[in-house]
Amino acid sequence: MRQVLPSPEGAALWAPAIVGLGVGMWGITGPSAWTDEIVTMDVARRSGAQLVELLGNVDAVHGLHYVVIHLVGRVAGVSAFTVRLPSAVAVAIAAAGLSWLGRLLGGVRLGLCAGLLLAVLPTASRYAQEARSFALVMAVAVLATGALVKVLSGSRWWSGGYAVLIAVIGWFNVLGLLLVAAHTVTVVLRRPGRLVAVRVVSAQAAGVAAVVPLLVLGVSQRSAVGEIAPVTGGTPYTFLTWLLTPGQGTLPVALKLLLTPTALVAVALLVARRRMAPPSVLAVGVPWLVVPPLILLVASLGEPLFAYRYLLFCLPALALLLAAAGAVVPLPVRLLLVLLPAVPLAMSHLAVRQQDSRPWDTTAVITTLRSRAASGDGVLFSGGRCGLIASAHPEVFARLPDLGTAESAAERGTLDELPADRALLHRRLAGASRVWHIGCRHLSSEARRAGARTAVSQRQALACAGLAPAYRRGVHGLEIALYRR
Repeated sequence: MRQVLPSPEGAALWAPAIVGLGVGMWGITGPSAWTDEIVTMDVARRSGAQLVELLGNVDAVHGLHYVVIHLVGRVAGVSAFTVRLPSAVAVAIAAAGLSWLGRLLGGVRLGLCAGLLLAVLPTASRYAQEARSFALVMAVAVLATGALVKVLSGSRWWSGGYAVLIAVIGWFNVLGLLLVAAHTVTVVLRRPGRLVAVRVVSAQAAGVAAVVPLLVLGVSQRSAVGEIAPVTGGTPYTFLTWLLTPGQGTLPVALKLLLTPTALVAVALLVARRRMAPPSVLAVGVPWLVVPPLILLVASLGEPLFAYRYLLFCLPALALLLAAAGAVVPLPVRLLLVLLPAVPLAMSHLAVRQQDSRPWDTTAVITTLRSRAASGDGVLFSGGRCGLIASAHPEVFARLPDLGTAESAAERGTLDELPADRALLHRRLAGASRVWHIGCRHLSSEARRAGARTAVSQRQALACAGLAPAYRRGVHGLEIALYRR
């Protein structure tokens, strides 16, 4: 029987997808779920009616992602693996989509190299293992950019798909709409005919218009936005470094200094040898990489908004440009550009898969309770949304009553519990012989101060009830202590 081999075009799509999924799945349950992921797990366990009530009060801008995770939870259950799986699949789709886009712009080899590069970048893996919407936004951004290229090439049937993809980006994360500005610059640089330009702008307008209801609701819920650090003169450089290797100290400074300049040199070589590169690569890749961060940087001069994760959808642009750079430089330079970042990238991959690589090491707390807690022990949480750890891990906390909560976040239709008043807390502590006190440290200074005040008040209540500390363990972002009589 004659064997049918896959075409080079097909292999160029599937290879990045398989590599991206494989790298994303490697150690996917190793890192501890942290604040935002705990919120996702809590929301996934709520009923459909509770989810609708929540989105009417807070976090509507994440509503589409919550719906996806809610459906996944109904089918496969809620665990660190199941809530992170959609992000891993999204990275695989982004890698395959970038291969398709690269093929449209410069041929099969460029597409294959760009897709594989995106698949193996540590930041892509980091967010393949994050139960939030950022990897999904990145995947849709790649597909939308490919649709734009098809429209610019004269394929009018792609206009509707392009409009839908722009709308989906906005519904996953409204800041993803910054991609529209980058696409507008690409249209200006490409100089298509008037009819094509009108087609693109009309599709963009339709896509953005579909997100207007979410924008209106999001503005009314704006107080839910957490604290973001102000921008500085070094923000653009640190953002580029973050695209190559994510934060939280995953690499020593010396290795970051080796990694980021290598990428800058590669892009500079591409610009210098642009006549050798496919003409549309720079027109698509540079605005995609530069325009969204620039707009958010300028906007952040008034109010800090520049959170790197909001701009993860720019990562494929960097992979595209680096792959194009590798195609236009001599072989010795190409090998050097590959070898220099190899060690930093490998170390970053290992670092982001450590249990304590996220802001909260909840796994250590859960492990402690599984081995030391007894049925009937009480628990107290201090720190904003710290109590959601219990709803995210009901298999552990079902036998440990929450003494400090009067009404759960799900019952209130919010993400914050209603704390027990002093009289109720004292009555509950009076009947407890052992209480676990779990404190959560936050990135937000306001949340840290509020959590510290709550912790002091709870410790005073524990002392008044005759409960003294008998065990204490501090882990990354969390502290757990046992109080007993």
